[in-house]
Amino acid sequence: MAGKVKNKETEQRFRSRSEHTLDSKGRLNIPSRFREVLRDAYTESLVVTNWHKSLKAYPVSQWKKVEDKLINQAPGLPGFSDFVRYVISGVVECPLDKQGRILLPGNMRAEFGIGSEVVLNGMLDHFEIWDKAAWIDETRRTRDKFKDFEQGLSSLGIL
Repeated sequence: MAGKVKNKETEQRFRSRSEHTLDSKGRLNIPSRFREVLRDAYTESLVVTNWHKSLKAYPVSQWKKVEDKLINQAPGLPGFSDFVRYVISGVVECPLDKQGRILLPGNMRAEFGIGSEVVLNGMLDHFEIWDKAAWIDETRRTRDKFKDFEQGLSSLGIL
């Protein structure tokens, strides 16, 4: 009986969260569990861009999927060019250095009020980079409205 071939991209996910301190140059140490996902399922290079309240970090192949959707589907959405302009203008490719760090450009850190204390939050196919204080506020708001998610969780068969 032949063994089942496993798709690494579906098995390797960015999960959990961790707190980190940026060094004086703005370098961020990517946690080893995230580096393993990159090494095993992607490449050791990330695309980082501005989003709503945080930065998003995608493996290059996952980011290309986002861009493909923006190219092929966004033109039909009224007013969406503003969103595309905002997100694409912030794109920075960030290869990991030999110590497993990426450099977050100063302008990105300033725009999102990212100080030296950050939280990395796994989102399965990408992860977020938050200023620690903003992360605390966001999780508090989410926890306070958790009941709002029950219908959606139920429709997914999770609740």
